[in-house]
Amino acid sequence: MGENDRVTHRSVALLGSTGSIGTQALDVIARNPDRFTVVAISAGGNIDLLAQQAVSFQVPLVAVAAGTVEEVRSALRTYAVRAGHPAYVPEVVVGPDASTRAAEVGADVVLNGITGSIGLRPTLAALAVGSTLALANKESLIVGGALVRAAAAPGQIVPVDSEHSAIAQSLRGGRASEVRRLVVTASGGPFRGLTRDELRDVTPAQALAHPNYAMGRVITTNSATLVNKGLEVIEAHLLFDLPFERIDVVVHPQQWIHSMVEFRDGSTIAQMGPPRMLVPIALGLSWPDRLDDIDVPCDWSLTQSWDFAPLDDDAFPAVRLARQVGAAGGTFPAVYNAANEVAVDAFHAGAIGFLNVVDTVARVVDRHQGGDASSVDGVLAADAWARTEATRLVKEALI
Repeated sequence: MGENDRVTHRSVALLGSTGSIGTQALDVIARNPDRFTVVAISAGGNIDLLAQQAVSFQVPLVAVAAGTVEEVRSALRTYAVRAGHPAYVPEVVVGPDASTRAAEVGADVVLNGITGSIGLRPTLAALAVGSTLALANKESLIVGGALVRAAAAPGQIVPVDSEHSAIAQSLRGGRASEVRRLVVTASGGPFRGLTRDELRDVTPAQALAHPNYAMGRVITTNSATLVNKGLEVIEAHLLFDLPFERIDVVVHPQQWIHSMVEFRDGSTIAQMGPPRMLVPIALGLSWPDRLDDIDVPCDWSLTQSWDFAPLDDDAFPAVRLARQVGAAGGTFPAVYNAANEVAVDAFHAGAIGFLNVVDTVARVVDRHQGGDASSVDGVLAADAWARTEATRLVKEALI
């Protein structure tokens, strides 16, 4: 019996199907049609691509946040006729709760590939109906914190971020009680090695030139500021229940080692693979089993060198700030994330400079007095406060 023979057939709800994670997930599913059936997809917009995906996979539920029901149905009719499926008429859901509706259909696996804190309600909806949550939307865990952890049964959340997938895979090599620390790798982004002063005149176009990954605007910018790595440190703390002082970050430009686990006897287990997301996505769908031939492994017959360096906290203070925010807990992580989303938009609009992104986040965090982290409404209220405060700082140039 091959490894794949142990993988049962699973229904999948895919949130954020038109984004980078979603399109790659559909690629994995298309290559394994005997393993997966897509029962729901959602997107923020991009109705044309959403409709093409829905027709290709004959998805019963199609959900979109922006647009009208008629726009979606019209696009579906067009592509269904072109594909030779004129009888295909799925259920269509439109509106701000569209992804939550898709998340609560009761799929075996819900892959949350949405970007931002808007993924929180869909994350909680998937957990509430008992679906396995393949989590690429790190923000929902970071913002939701204790809420998400309380809602999740043991093993119900499978990390899809490459770093956290790497840690989960490496943890198979030992018991939790044997872990000394986690080592999260970072590419260093496009500005690795630059001083803080050299970062002052960075342009949005330069910030979007990630050396290894093709991602959306927010995540790519977060990788340039290292806010993304700060979020990942908080995520690692919440997923694996280790204190922040036992979670390290190391710069590894090649990104072939996705992260490592150091055990108390001095051994370290690292997960290695191409600097792409296909394997973490596939594992999110099939966990704990592996699918065949998802990506091309490293060619060990070639001469190659991998580099490692400490993180420059002075040039990139986002990780240090994230540790402080994570340790404070409560609604502070929600404020960190929300203020950053506003600051990233302001940077790309030309309203603030590159260094001002994290400086804005730090000022908003410093002004936060705490909030109610025991309910979704309380968390989202803190999120809204942070967005208002960050917007005010940007407009008043108090950064």
